[in-house]
Amino acid sequence: MTPDEIQALFTRSDGSYRFARWGRPVAPVVFGTDDATLGVVKGAAEAVARLSGRTLAETDPELGSNLMMFFVSGWDELADVPDLDRLVPDLGGLLPRLTSAEANQYRVFRFDAAGAIRACFAFIRMDAHLAELPAETIALGQVVQSALLWSDTAFAGTSPLARTEAGHTILRPEIADVIRAAYDPVMPDMADDPAHALRLFARMGATG
Repeated sequence: MTPDEIQALFTRSDGSYRFARWGRPVAPVVFGTDDATLGVVKGAAEAVARLSGRTLAETDPELGSNLMMFFVSGWDELADVPDLDRLVPDLGGLLPRLTSAEANQYRVFRFDAAGAIRACFAFIRMDAHLAELPAETIALGQVVQSALLWSDTAFAGTSPLARTEAGHTILRPEIADVIRAAYDPVMPDMADDPAHALRLFARMGATG
């Protein structure tokens, strides 16, 4: 990838550059589905953790779980989740906007005092498109998009995933390289200067 392509992955629709990575081990949990799907999500999380050189945790000391995935058939279902409005500000205003936009996924991040990711809440509405995808594909896509604070437009036109000739779903190699470089120990947990993209580019060359 070129420096400009990397920069675009973290440049938001308002033109600002904002990067953040997890500053603590990820402890995932899944709501609205079965235990088998939780195992699939944890498997995807373990794969991305290995890529980033980080480890998963059974529990987070503050939240119990800090990567929460909610699977629903309609956005209004989230209004009935106990205490969710304490985790997601303006939940009452968010749900109508998601319904109006016919969105099938949404993520809310929380950050620590240093700007690193400390929690992510991912909401997935199983519309007709997602219902056709294997659980492994949905899980890997959600974990990858929760691994870093990507731009809100980063994957609007191109998925971070790809399919092999054998029909297997994999993380696109260039996105894997970005994640690996982003979690290099010399890199910061948070950055808002576009020059950070040049540092990512340099690390990708060093580790590729």
